[in-house]
Amino acid sequence: MYSILLNFRNEITRQGLVKDMKQIGVGLLGFGTVGAGVVKGLQERRELLAQKIGADIVLRRIADLDIKSDRGVTVDPAILTTEASEVINDPAVDVVVELIGGTGIAKTLVMEALRAGKSVVTANKKLLAEYGEEIFTLAEESEVDIYFGASVGGGIPIVRVLREGLVGNAIVSMYGILNGTCNYILTRMENEGLPFDDVLKEAQAAGYAESNPSLDIDGFDTAHKAVILASLAYGFHVPMSVAAVEGIRGLAGIDVKFASELGFKIKLLAIIRGEGDEVEVRVSPTLVAVDHVLASVSGVFNAVMVKGDYTGDTLYYGRGAGRKPTASTVIGDICDIARNMIAGGPRHSRGIVRLPSEPPRMRSVSESRSRYYLRLMVLDRAGSLGRFTTILGSHGVSIQAVSQKCGAEVTDSDYQPVVALTHVAREADIEAALAEIRASGVIGGEPVKIRILD
Repeated sequence: MYSILLNFRNEITRQGLVKDMKQIGVGLLGFGTVGAGVVKGLQERRELLAQKIGADIVLRRIADLDIKSDRGVTVDPAILTTEASEVINDPAVDVVVELIGGTGIAKTLVMEALRAGKSVVTANKKLLAEYGEEIFTLAEESEVDIYFGASVGGGIPIVRVLREGLVGNAIVSMYGILNGTCNYILTRMENEGLPFDDVLKEAQAAGYAESNPSLDIDGFDTAHKAVILASLAYGFHVPMSVAAVEGIRGLAGIDVKFASELGFKIKLLAIIRGEGDEVEVRVSPTLVAVDHVLASVSGVFNAVMVKGDYTGDTLYYGRGAGRKPTASTVIGDICDIARNMIAGGPRHSRGIVRLPSEPPRMRSVSESRSRYYLRLMVLDRAGSLGRFTTILGSHGVSIQAVSQKCGAEVTDSDYQPVVALTHVAREADIEAALAEIRASGVIGGEPVKIRILD
């Protein structure tokens, strides 16, 4: 009986606390997996959030084309609609949460919400990567907030870190494993020696990869996230067109094996670097030394290593997708907007804070410098290996180590795999050397080139 009375008293206290608070109305566009997670989180933690932020966050409307399917959460049918405009134009909605995805109707609705004076929370990395400058400009003109923490890293607060925690630093570099599908595939290939195509099919069957996995395995999902991080780090809108993108499609198991023998793991990395008045953004498969902290990031997990000029290296690790992690970040963004509204206005209306100086020059991929792993099928004749190394040297590419993989599984006995690790070289010089090697007749097939993380 005592426990019943205590629970009743606590409930009355909570209701009284919420009743006297300012209410912040939330409208949701998109009631899918993440949307349902946001609804559940707002329902279960309503009183807790009210105590933490000093405002009562109330879910006012939900729009989705399908309002009949069971999402595993209970909502009042009266707040459901198939018309997104009813959410945006509802005077009781202060914050619009966009979880539709893509750049079609999602862009239209986000722009409409901003024009209507509603703050926006979005997890839509493709939308921000391709149209961020236009969206942030409109948010600034409308004097409302736009938050997008869940657009990169799911439950990892990397956007918040760059906006707030590391704001006192000049960002030297960021290296990110930002796509769980690719990391899952690479982990399985390494641990079990399975071919790429087999692991991809299993990933699709397990729900880790889409039926059309192109956005993931061709590197563009990672690139969308990379340009958002670069824009935050360097204070200007980085367009997708400047990012050099290479995915893991068709990565050969033999290269995963050779990399392991040399003390490396292959990861799909977003590489963002600032040097002087230049910024470099690229996505590519990369050899990471086994004792590097990023090498231990396996399966569907994500991680970002950020180097600030004051902090040095810091690491942010966690689940990069999924209902709960992503919903957690979305709810965090809603709460930040609520705090801003209590304080009297937006604090981050510009989204990407533009620095007053001229934006840095974007370094082209041909100008980038790295060490490289090269695998070539070299003609099994006297002098062929020497010819290959001579051509590299003539283009200023210095070899750190070279080995012929005798006994490796090959389909043509006239050629044997040769692996070379280079010292730091320009991409343009590597490409020029490989072009001459192709034309020389000393190799068969296409050479494989993978960057090495230093």
